[in-house]
Amino acid sequence: MADAKQLISDFLTYLEVERNRSERTVRNYDFYLKRFFEWAKWAAPGAVTLDMVRQYRVWLNRWKDERGEGMKKNTQNYHLIALRSFLKYLAKRDIKTLAPEKIELARMPERTVEFLSEEELARLLAAPLKTPTGETATASLVRLRDKAILELLFSTGLRVSELAGLKRDSINLKQAEFTVRGKGDKPRVVFLSENAKKWLKEYLDKRGDVDPHMFVSHDRAKKGRDDGGLTPRSIQRLVEHYAKAAGITKRITPHTMRHTFATDLLRNGADIRSVQTMLGHSSITTTQIYTHITDERLKEVYEKYHGKKS
Repeated sequence: MADAKQLISDFLTYLEVERNRSERTVRNYDFYLKRFFEWAKWAAPGAVTLDMVRQYRVWLNRWKDERGEGMKKNTQNYHLIALRSFLKYLAKRDIKTLAPEKIELARMPERTVEFLSEEELARLLAAPLKTPTGETATASLVRLRDKAILELLFSTGLRVSELAGLKRDSINLKQAEFTVRGKGDKPRVVFLSENAKKWLKEYLDKRGDVDPHMFVSHDRAKKGRDDGGLTPRSIQRLVEHYAKAAGITKRITPHTMRHTFATDLLRNGADIRSVQTMLGHSSITTTQIYTHITDERLKEVYEKYHGKKS
C-alpha cells in the first residue's frame, strides 16, 4: 500500500482535477495534512486512531506562534476538516483507516460580521475624490482607479480575488451586468450600479495603456502582479488607506465592502435566497450570518412595547 506522502499527493491531485478546487485550497490542504502527519511521525493511514486525533487536537489547541499567540478555533477546525476529507478520500479507495465521521469539529461561537453604516460608506466612497493641489496626472489616474474599485466592490459584492482577476473585456458597461467565476470556479451574475458604471467608464477612458486587466498599477515603482494586474493585497491596502483617510477607526477590508453590499440589500427588502445567489454562497447557512443585523422588526417591537406603563 502507498505511504502517507504518496496518498496525500494523490489526494491533492484528486482535489485539483476531479473536485476542481482552487490552487489556494489545494495548497492549504497540503499544509494541514503534512502538519498532521509530521506530528504523527508519518504514521501509516491505517494506524490513525481516534485517540491520536484527540491528542492532535490538544496539540493544536496549545500551539503557539513566535509571538506567543495561540491558534484560532476556526483555524484548528480547518486542520480537522482537511484530515476528515483526506480520510473520506481513502475510504472511497477502500484503504483501511479511521472513519472520517468520527472526527467532530469544535463548536464555534456565532459568527458576526463588520459592515459600514450609510454615513461611513459615504465617507469612504468620497475619500479618493479629495485631490491635493498640484497633483500629477498619474496620481489623478490612480485616484480614479481607486474610486472605481470602491464603487465596484459596493455595487457587486465581489470577493477581492474576483475583483483582482477582472479583465477589461469581462464587463460590458452598456449591459451593466457580467459573469464572474467565484469559489469552485462557479459562475454567477453580478450587476453594476449607475455610480459604478460612471466611475469605471471614466477610469477606462483615461487609461492610455493596452493592458487587458481592469485594474493595474500606474506607478512603475509599485508593480502589481507579474502579469500586470493589481494583486488582492494591493487592493486591500488601498481600501485600508481610504478608510483611514475617511476617519473610520475600525478595520475595513474589501470583505467589509462585501458584507456592506449584502446588508444593504437585506435592509432594503431583498430576500435571503436572492442575496445568497448574488454572493455566490453554496449554502444558505453562510448567508444567514447577515439576518440578525438586518432585522429592523426587532427594534420596532422593542420600541413599541418596552417600558410602556399599563
